[in-house]
Amino acid sequence: MVDLESEVPPLPPRYRFRDLLLGDQGWQNDDRVQVEFYMNENTFKERLKLFFIKNQRSSLRIRLFNFSLKLLSCLLYIIRVLLENPSQGNEWSHIFWVNRSLPLWGLQVLVALISLFETILLGYLSYKGNIWEQILRIPFILEIINAVPFIISIFWPSLRNLFVPVFLNCWLAKHALENMINDLHRAIQRTQSAMFNQVLILISTLLCLIFTCICGIQHLERIGKKLNLFDSLYFCIVTFSTVGFGDVTPETWSSKLFVVAMICVALVVLPIQFEQLAYLWMERQKSGGNYSRHRAQTEKHVVLCVSSLKIDLLMDFLNEFYAHPRLQDYYVVILCPTEMDVQVRRVLQIPMWSQRVIYLQGSALKDQDLLRAKMDDAEACFVLSSRCDVDRTSSDHQTILRAWAVKDFAPNCPLYVQILKPENKFHIKFADHVVCEEEFKYAMLALNCICPATSTLITLLVHTSRGQEGQQSPEQWQKTYGRCSGNEVYHITLEESTFFAEYEGKSFTYASFHAHKKFGVCLIGVRREDNKNILLNPGPRYIMNATDICFYINITKEENSAFKNQDQQKKSNVSRSFYHGPSRLPVHSIIASMGTVAIDLQDTSCRSASGPTLSLPTEGVKEARRPSIAPVLEVADTSSIQTCDLLSDQSEDEATPDEKMSSNSEYAKGYPPYSPYIGSSPTFCHLLHEKVPFCCLRLDKSCQHNYYEDAKAYGFKNKLIIVAAETAGNGLYNFIVPLRAYYRPKKELNPIVLLLDNPLDDLLRCGVTFAANMVVVDKESTMSAEEDYMADAKTIVNVQTLFRLFSSLSIITELTHPANMRFMQFRAKDCYSLALSKLEKKERERGSNLAFMFRLPFAAGRVFSISMLDTLLYQSFVKDYMISITRLLLGLDTTPGSGFLCSMKITEDDLWVRTYARLYQKLCSSTGDVPIGIYRTESQKLTTSESQISISVEEWEDTKDCKEQGHHRGNHRNSTSSDPSDHPLLRRKSLQWARRLSRKGPKHSGKTAEKITQQRLNLYRRSERQELAELVKNRMKHLGLSTVGYDEMNDHQSTLSYILINPSPDTRLELNDVVYLIRPDPLAYFPNREPGRKNSVSAAGQDSREETQL
Repeated sequence: MVDLESEVPPLPPRYRFRDLLLGDQGWQNDDRVQVEFYMNENTFKERLKLFFIKNQRSSLRIRLFNFSLKLLSCLLYIIRVLLENPSQGNEWSHIFWVNRSLPLWGLQVLVALISLFETILLGYLSYKGNIWEQILRIPFILEIINAVPFIISIFWPSLRNLFVPVFLNCWLAKHALENMINDLHRAIQRTQSAMFNQVLILISTLLCLIFTCICGIQHLERIGKKLNLFDSLYFCIVTFSTVGFGDVTPETWSSKLFVVAMICVALVVLPIQFEQLAYLWMERQKSGGNYSRHRAQTEKHVVLCVSSLKIDLLMDFLNEFYAHPRLQDYYVVILCPTEMDVQVRRVLQIPMWSQRVIYLQGSALKDQDLLRAKMDDAEACFVLSSRCDVDRTSSDHQTILRAWAVKDFAPNCPLYVQILKPENKFHIKFADHVVCEEEFKYAMLALNCICPATSTLITLLVHTSRGQEGQQSPEQWQKTYGRCSGNEVYHITLEESTFFAEYEGKSFTYASFHAHKKFGVCLIGVRREDNKNILLNPGPRYIMNATDICFYINITKEENSAFKNQDQQKKSNVSRSFYHGPSRLPVHSIIASMGTVAIDLQDTSCRSASGPTLSLPTEGVKEARRPSIAPVLEVADTSSIQTCDLLSDQSEDEATPDEKMSSNSEYAKGYPPYSPYIGSSPTFCHLLHEKVPFCCLRLDKSCQHNYYEDAKAYGFKNKLIIVAAETAGNGLYNFIVPLRAYYRPKKELNPIVLLLDNPLDDLLRCGVTFAANMVVVDKESTMSAEEDYMADAKTIVNVQTLFRLFSSLSIITELTHPANMRFMQFRAKDCYSLALSKLEKKERERGSNLAFMFRLPFAAGRVFSISMLDTLLYQSFVKDYMISITRLLLGLDTTPGSGFLCSMKITEDDLWVRTYARLYQKLCSSTGDVPIGIYRTESQKLTTSESQISISVEEWEDTKDCKEQGHHRGNHRNSTSSDPSDHPLLRRKSLQWARRLSRKGPKHSGKTAEKITQQRLNLYRRSERQELAELVKNRMKHLGLSTVGYDEMNDHQSTLSYILINPSPDTRLELNDVVYLIRPDPLAYFPNREPGRKNSVSAAGQDSREETQL
C-alpha cells in the first residue's frame, strides 16, 4: 500500500489549495495559445470588399452614388450641346472637335476621375485571377472611352475640345441601376422581384436606345442639317414607332449608317427583353404574384389554403361566402401549391370574381408564401382537406401541418379547419372552428335512421337561400318545400329584439310559442351572457333574461325585417287584408290556433320518450265544442313539471313486469368505458352490464355461447339497422352513440349490424329483408385524385343494386359530389325523373346553390352530400355558433340543460289538433317540446298501376276531372293552405307536368305510339321485378332462410317525401306527418325528484295510458 502511494506523483505547484479556491492565476505561464478566427476578413482588401460589395446597405449607397455620377455626366453633355453655337460649313472637323467651356470641362474631368477610380477599385476587388476578364467587360470599355480622354486633356490642353461620346454613360447608368435594385432587394429581403426587375430593364433599355440615337444623330448632323436635340428626338420617335413621316431625315452617310446600326441593335435587344418579360408574366400568372401590404392594411381579406383547388370547391366557397351582404367588400386570397386549373382560371377571369379573388401558387408551410398572402393581416384562414385523396390519413396530416404553419406565422389570425378523420382532431384543437367530416357524416346517417331526413334538414339550415327555389314550378309541394328551405338560424340579443323583447322574465317555452304565433319565427335556443354554452330548448324552467342571446329559425334575420300591424297592412294592401304581420298568416287561423278560452290543467305525467301524448277531451265536451288545448304558462309551475328518473327507462311505466325485469337486467345507463379517439365529448348511453365476447359479435357464425347463424334466428324485437362499410373505422363511434343515447327508450333501440362485405348471401343472412334502414358508406376504395367525380361510383352502383333487389328497403347513403345525386335510384325512362332533371337545370341557371334539392332521394333524406360540411365551415365565419348548434342537434356534443333532436308521428287519432300552431301550443304546454319542422310524405301514384291505364293523360284528365275533384274535396282536408284549389290530386298534376316538360313533339302527336310504349315499358318493369324477386327468394330458400315478409312489389316510387322547415302556423297537419322536435334535457329535472316520486309517476303513468300517443 505504501508503494502504491509512493508511485502517485505529487500535484504541480500551481494546483495548490489556494488555486483550487481562487482559480488558476498562472495561465500566463501556461503553454496554451489563444486562437483568433476569420483573420482573412481583417485584411485591407477584405474590408474594402465588405464595404463596396458584400454589405448590402453600403454597397447600395455606393451604387446609388455611381448612378448619380452617370446621370450627371449625361446632363453635362446635354448642357454642352445646348450652349454650343452651330458653326457654318460641312467640314469633318466639326465631328471631332466641339466648343467646350472651361467650367464645363472641369466638371467633366472631375466626374471622369471619380468614375475611373471607382471602376479600377471595383475591378481590383472582384479580380479572380483572370485580368482579361476584367478588361474586356463592356462596362469597363465604356468607362475607359468616356473617362480617359478627359484625364489626358489635363496634361495636354489642346485636347480639351476633343469630342468624347459622353452620352454613352447612359448605358453605364442603366448597369448601375440594375445593380442598385438588386442590392435594394437583398437589403429588404424581397425575393419576388423578377417581374419588377425585368420591367425596369426593358424601360431603361428603351430609354438608353432613344437617348443614344438622339445624341448620335444630333452630333453626326453637325455637318448636315444642323439638327437640334428636339428634332433628333422627333426623328427617333417617328423611326422607332415605324411611322416614318419623312419630314426629318439624315443627310450624311455617317448619320445614315448610325441609324441603320441603331435599328439593328433595337431589333435584336428589344425582342429579347420582351420575350423575357412575357415569360416572367406567364410564370407570375401561374404563381399568382403577391397581395400587397397596402391592400392588406386598407382592405379586408380571407385566405383559403387547399392542397388542390377544384372548380366545385371554389364555387361552393365563393357562392356561400359572398351570399352574406356584409362580406361583399372582402377579398379572397387562395393559397394552393398546384398550378391553377383550366376551369378555375376561366372562372376567375369572370369580372364578378376577378375583382375579388386572388390566386397565389405557394405552400402554407413556407413563410415567404404566407407573407405573400399577408396572412398576418387576414380576417380569417380556411384550411380545407382534400377528401378525394386515396389516403385520407395522409390528407389529414397535410392539413394539420398547414394549420400549425399558419398558427406559427399568424397567431392572431382566426383559423377554420376541416379535418377528415376524428382521431386526428385533437392535433388542431387550438383552431377557432373545426369540422370533422366523419363525425358529422356518421352522426347524420345515424339520425336519419330514427329521425327521417335529418341530413336534409341540416343541409337546408346551413345553406344560404332566400326560399325562391321551386316557385316557378307548377307542383305545389315544390313551391312549399322551396319556400321553407329559405329558413336559416339567426341570433339576436333579447333586449334588442322586437321578436322576443316582450318575453323577458317569461319561460322559454312561452317565448318560443308566442313568438311563432305572432311573428312566425321559431325560437330554438339561448345562451347566457356569462356562458359560452348554447342551450337548445332549455325547457319551461328557463327564464328569459334581457342579456340572453336568442337563436331562432326564420326566413331572414330580424334586422332585415319590417313590421306592420294589422291596420297598417289593411291600408297598404286590400287584397291581403286578412293577413297578419310580416309572416302573412291568416288572422282567423291564428285565432283558431288558440282553441277555446277554456283552461285545461297542464299534463303532469312523465312523458314517454317515444313521443309526447296529446290527450283528447271527453266525449261530452267533444260533442259540445271543439277540442281545446291548455295555454302555455308564462312561468312554469314547479309542481307540474315532470320529473322523470334518467337512471330508469322512461317507458317502464307502460311495460309489463316481465319486460321490466328483463330490461333492467340487460341494460344499464352510463358513459362508454373508452373512446376510440381523443377529443370526443362523453355521451350518456345505454350500456350492457358485461362485455360481450368477441366471438359472439359474428352474426353469421355460431360459437360456444350461441348457435345462431342469421339475424332471423336471434329473434330481435325491433327492426335492424344495417351498416355496409369497407372497414370498421373510428368514425362508426359517432354512428352508434346517437342510436344508444340515454334519451332513447330501451324498447326502441334497434340492433345494429355491421356488414363489411355485401354479397347477396351476406345481405340475406344479416336480415336485409326485415331491416328498418340500410346505411351504405363503402366508397373509400374508389377514391381517385385523377377523376374526382368517380369517388362515388361504388356507392352509387351498390345502392342501385340494393334498390333493384330490395325495392322496399330504406337505403341511406352519402356522396362526395352533389351532382351525383341524380344517379340515386336512377330510372332512365321515368318521365317524372326527367322532369325533375329539367327543373334542376332551370334552378341552376337562376343561380340557385341548392338546385339538387328537388331530387326525390335528397328531399326524402335518402342521400346527402358531404360537401355541405364545407358550407357549415364557411357559415361559421359569419355565424360562429352554427357548428355548435349543428353538433347539439346531431348529438355530437351534450351540454347540461340542452335539449336534443327527436321526432313524433301524426296518427289518425292526432288529427284533432288540425294545425301546426295548435300542435306547437300543445307541445309547449304539456311536454315543453319545441317543433321546428315537418317531414311530409305524399302519394305519387294512383292505386291503379300505369300499365292498366288505356287512355292518355290528357284524356284521363277530361274524363276524371269532376269525379276526382269531388273525391278530393271529401278526403283531402289536411292541406297546407286554406284554399282547396291549391291542392289538386298530386298524381294527376305530376303526370301532366312531367309529360309537358319531357315531351319533345307537338302536343297531340303520337298519342297512340306513346301509350303503347308506356304500357310495354310497364309490363317490362313488372316482369323484371318479378324475375328479381324470384331470384332473391330462391337464394333465401337455398340458404335455409324464410321468405316470409319479403315484399317484391313494394316500391318507394309510390310516394314522395319532403321537409317543411318552420312552416307557417296555419299549416294543416296530415296523416303520417313526422314532426321534428327539440326536446328538453331530462337530466335537468332529475335533481328535483322526491322520495315519493316513483309512486306518483306510476299513478300518472296509469292515467297516461288512456291518452293517444304521437
